[in-house]
Amino acid sequence: MPASTPEQPAVEFRGVAKRYGSTPAVRDLSFTVGRGEFFSLLGPSGCGKTTTLRLLAGFETPDAGEIRLFGEAVNRRRPYERDLAMVFQSYALFPHLSVERNVAFGLEQRKRPAREIRDRVRAALELVRLDPGTFATRRPSELSGGQRQRVALARALVLEPRVLLLDEPLGALDLKLRKEMQVELKALNLQLGVTFIHVTHDQEEALAMSDRLAVMNQAEIAQVGTPAEIYENPRTAFVADFIGEANFLEGKAAGRPGGEAARGSLEGWVITGDAGSFVVPPHWAISEGGDVRIAVRPEWLDLWRPGCLPRGENGLPATIQDLVYLGETIHVRVTLANGRVMIIALRNEGQLIKPLPWNRGDSCIVAWRPEDCQVLEG
Repeated sequence: MPASTPEQPAVEFRGVAKRYGSTPAVRDLSFTVGRGEFFSLLGPSGCGKTTTLRLLAGFETPDAGEIRLFGEAVNRRRPYERDLAMVFQSYALFPHLSVERNVAFGLEQRKRPAREIRDRVRAALELVRLDPGTFATRRPSELSGGQRQRVALARALVLEPRVLLLDEPLGALDLKLRKEMQVELKALNLQLGVTFIHVTHDQEEALAMSDRLAVMNQAEIAQVGTPAEIYENPRTAFVADFIGEANFLEGKAAGRPGGEAARGSLEGWVITGDAGSFVVPPHWAISEGGDVRIAVRPEWLDLWRPGCLPRGENGLPATIQDLVYLGETIHVRVTLANGRVMIIALRNEGQLIKPLPWNRGDSCIVAWRPEDCQVLEG
């Protein structure tokens, strides 16, 4: 492959589309992945994320658009001509081969010298923290789930790919091991400088591991951004609801805040709904009399007694419905005047020593700062 300039991304999709019969698998995909980046494709089942990965790997051919690797179009290149490696969800290890032979398989297919294969296999196993002296001769059936996952990773890394594709590789692991492997995969990404492209439906996993992620829905990309951008600044109700928890409120733009309605120095809009009125930040999509929908994360909300709302904050009257103890936080469910339920996540400061001063049936005010909400598009 010809040398490419530093400005060229590792991966680029330009208007890529793929259909299976009359059903669109992906529509008009356009995004880039930088060199050495850990990039995740996140979304519910059937959204098109695995198809996107298979198109990049060369297992599927796009019906339209162009896929580029390091500046070179690869639509017509076969999988083994793309300088990629892939770790499958099922690991796809050969049960009749030893760990050493599983890891060596790709190098043997490329007819590399025996000494080189032996050295590279040993280095790959050490890289994923499997002692060659202990594990090289074992069969996959003699390994734990985490060990099989490491063998699959070593089999991909031994090829020294420029891009590593990960198709839900942690899905079969238990929670504790999955969290450990998240840290290790990210560390490998930083250590090797290889571009990682990771498919998952696990929101927490994507947020923890990714430099950037693309949230997919119904064969399209809903939003691309850093974990903080996606979580704290979701563009649509789907993204806000799919990533973490969110409370939604609707109303009409009744005008600009003024006097006491301004509740502080923020310039924005007063939104009037059947649960009450509140102020939101300026947004290009808001116009006088127009419908507005916002999302507010549970941890950005607070509770106050009636009449005690701090100046500068929004407040909606509510009634305590339930308190759910979750260890680090306590989720308080409240009912607004219009019957809508909201969830407020309060920090647990010790229920045995300093219990929350709320009980079921108490009247309260749900509060948040105007800037701590996101105006949603569409």
